Amino acid sequence: MFDIGWDEMLLTAIVAIVVIGPKDLPRALRVAGQWLGKVRRVSGHFRAGIESMIREAEIEEMETKWREQNEAIMREHPIASAELALDGAGAGAEPVAAEAQQPAKPKRKTASKPVSKKPASKPRKPKAPA
Repeated sequence: MFDIGWDEMLLTAIVAIVVIGPKDLPRALRVAGQWLGKVRRVSGHFRAGIESMIREAEIEEMETKWREQNEAIMREHPIASAELALDGAGAGAEPVAAEAQQPAKPKRKTASKPVSKKPASKPRKPKAPA
């Protein structure tokens, strides 16, 4: 990521031991790790927010494109659009022929497990603290 070689890491470790001292070095590394974790969480949250904004913009763009295509198709085929409007109207629509109606499929029965007739166990009383 930062293209740091072993020699640079060794030099950084030696400077850290001299400046911070071997006694406080573990605590300093722990604090540095906590800060790095916070930075990663914030950057991940920021990245997720940006990605969701991009996704929403793409969805809006696709919806407008689909709406325009739908309007163009409706303009080209006005008879089909009138039939769709009648189908959705309900009262003015023509009844559907009996041959077109399909019977409902029967539901399959699933095997159920037998219910055991064991009596429920008695609740245990908590032990008193010693």
